[in-house]
Amino acid sequence: MRDIRLHDTRTGGLLALQPRDPGRVGIYACGPTVYSRIHIGNARPFVVFSLLERFLEHEGYDTTLVINVTDVNDKIYDAARAKPQDPDLARRAGRPSAELAAEMTAHYVSDTDLLSLGRPDQEPLASETMAAIVVYIQDLIDSGHAYESGGDVFFRVRSDPDYGSLSHRRIDDMDQGEDVSSTHPTADRKHDPLDFALWKAHKQGEDQSWPSPWGDGRPGWHIECSAMAESLLGVGFDIHGGGSDLVFPHHENEAAQTRAARGAELARIWMHNGMIQFTGEKMAKSVGNIALLHEVVERYGRDAVVMYLVSGHYRQPLAFSPSELQDADRRVHRIRDALRRLEQGRPSPADMAHHRDAFLGALADDFNTPKALACLFEWIREANRRGEAVGDADLREMLGLVGLDELKPLEAVGGAESVDPEAVALLASREAARRDRDFDQADRLREQIRARGWEIRDGSAGPELIPLSQ
Repeated sequence: MRDIRLHDTRTGGLLALQPRDPGRVGIYACGPTVYSRIHIGNARPFVVFSLLERFLEHEGYDTTLVINVTDVNDKIYDAARAKPQDPDLARRAGRPSAELAAEMTAHYVSDTDLLSLGRPDQEPLASETMAAIVVYIQDLIDSGHAYESGGDVFFRVRSDPDYGSLSHRRIDDMDQGEDVSSTHPTADRKHDPLDFALWKAHKQGEDQSWPSPWGDGRPGWHIECSAMAESLLGVGFDIHGGGSDLVFPHHENEAAQTRAARGAELARIWMHNGMIQFTGEKMAKSVGNIALLHEVVERYGRDAVVMYLVSGHYRQPLAFSPSELQDADRRVHRIRDALRRLEQGRPSPADMAHHRDAFLGALADDFNTPKALACLFEWIREANRRGEAVGDADLREMLGLVGLDELKPLEAVGGAESVDPEAVALLASREAARRDRDFDQADRLREQIRARGWEIRDGSAGPELIPLSQ
């Protein structure tokens, strides 16, 4: 097995992957809170950790990927009774919250299925983990790390001496952000403003509750993930993932709960992906600057979306704009053109193997997908320079590890030796213009392509370049 290092948020450095159970890796990544359809930003952790699992399996590890669904949460209740001035949610106002959560969960599955990366091994629901959640909370009460107050249960933050070690914040500078809810004004029931809710007593107007030793109610967000992760992977599993916006308070609180209840760390490595940014701001439903995943896939195509999502290092922010997606589309066309020219079945020359080795090394070094893609394109350039038939097995292997294994070659029609790379780029721009309904620009690009000796055939498999008749 290759030596693999991943960035750990808690230590701030790269840690060698040393599985708790030799040869086996457990990954838990926080999934969506299902109060509306997911946007492209929600898709980033799904892609990052799905592909990380692929790479670890490729390297010989027996890997289990768990991505949960939070279907019990304040945001779902708020969305179910949304105010009419919220156009995205008003049409669902007054619906049962469980019905809304079930509908949005189904959309989440169908929308991420558009990415054709398969499903996680486990996708637990918070609503189906209540028994484990209640036991977890009772363990915290019994150990003195939590207390009941007016039907609510709170975690004693100051009882954990390591609180803040994940987010690197001073404890007195923290704000759990829980006292702003009109439906759950908890400040008067907390022993300390820093404490956070493990269980919330049922309030008037809420249409969901579960029984517990402290009365009917529902769990807080943080305890849900601790219980789901531990139920499926145990304590001390290998990688806990999610967006960087979850470091505090969500993951900080998860880690504290486990230390308090189990006397051990929940996960060995805390791995966080950067946010997708729209005009310089984090993409968020609350801000309104969102691009829904299914709409982005419909507009740009699955392959371009996956290429876009792996084009930046997972830890860094990723800018979102039409030009970024169009660039990804052009890179996809370049690979498809390379596949068209490669001869199936013949191995690539041995002296090209260093490109593949560098590709795998980049993934082993903190899952550096942009560096891996650079190695992949170096392989393509090398194959082009040789001017000889080279098998595509190595290329296909690399493409599979970055989620692009479904790419089909551009069709070679009329006996053409190769497709002009500039014509390929113009074709991608023309398709982007058509998606933007800029048909005048699309027509201009078609004429530029003709001037280079190619015409466009629009068929059921998509547009293809064919040489003009001589």
